[in-house]
Amino acid sequence: MNVSYENPDYVNTGKSLLRLQIINQRSDFSFALFSGGYSKPELKAVSNTITFANPKAPLYPRLALGKSWDEMTVTWSSGYNIDEAVPFVEWAMKGHHQAQSRSPAGTLTFTQNDMCGGAARGVGWRDPGFIHTAFLKNLWPNMVYMYRMGHMLQNGEYVWSKTYSFKASPYPGQDSLQRVIIFGDMGKGERDGSNAYSNKHPGAINTTDTLIKDLENYDIVLHIGDMSYANGYISQWDQFLAQMEPISSKVPYMVASGNHERDWPNSGSFYDVDDSGGECGVPAETLFYVPAENRAKFWYSMDYGMFHFCVADTEHDWRIGTEQYAFIEKCLASANRHKQPWLIFVAHRVLGYSSNEMVRTGRLV
Repeated sequence: MNVSYENPDYVNTGKSLLRLQIINQRSDFSFALFSGGYSKPELKAVSNTITFANPKAPLYPRLALGKSWDEMTVTWSSGYNIDEAVPFVEWAMKGHHQAQSRSPAGTLTFTQNDMCGGAARGVGWRDPGFIHTAFLKNLWPNMVYMYRMGHMLQNGEYVWSKTYSFKASPYPGQDSLQRVIIFGDMGKGERDGSNAYSNKHPGAINTTDTLIKDLENYDIVLHIGDMSYANGYISQWDQFLAQMEPISSKVPYMVASGNHERDWPNSGSFYDVDDSGGECGVPAETLFYVPAENRAKFWYSMDYGMFHFCVADTEHDWRIGTEQYAFIEKCLASANRHKQPWLIFVAHRVLGYSSNEMVRTGRLV
């Protein structure tokens, strides 16, 4: 943050007050004060270290539909590998705490060598911690469940998240009010103004706050690509997950792949551009669960009440004769319009372009 930008009189008084928001990213923080602007920075002072009570704590839950209509998945981030603690989710139907269940979680992560290049493999790299996913099965339709993430340490003690809740999916074909939010291309913003100089995604906070305010008026979210716009700066994913937690912890937060998640030259993406900053899809595929047969191939189908969704991946080839084209044909043909009258096809990019340059390069002109 530029203090003279926040307080124009700083150059005369030498005084300014900054309020900075920090989130748990599994490490300590300190702040540095520079003079000389961006062209000739000179370090003047460094703050004391700020330490979180538990830097490894389970955080940022993301709900997602499973492969069965009566299944909900819970994915979260922590600093605990499986040799330190066993991850799980404790859950129960609201009002039935005596019948609590515990579902074990699988654990994934990714390394700097998994990145394809660019900022993600260089200056933008940050360790993502560990990503856990548990599967909550045999849920009753439309019932509210309470849950919390836990880690059982080797000494038998437990580390818990706070308690959250969600509403289970309706039975496929159930005739009831079901409300869906679909959008793409959002990014992340900073509530403390610390990105005021670059001001890259000022609308992200407005969109997020509107979704939070309206949370009781929809049941499921589809964010169809270009989520965090981290573009190879991996710490931005933690900040995006923290920003979206009030939503993703409450309703299924289903995602699709966009160019800013996947595209990188010679990495297997359909468009030979560098929009992902070298991530080549790895963070998005690891941080979010989707009910795909292969999460590296980011296409899948899902059912929610009267909706049947076909989610495509525009960053992989989907022309006639491809594996993805066969999936799309099968997904569309399998819809029972008598049972589920709403057949929804979603993908990041539009289906047609008026510019040959867009088709050739992947960039809008």
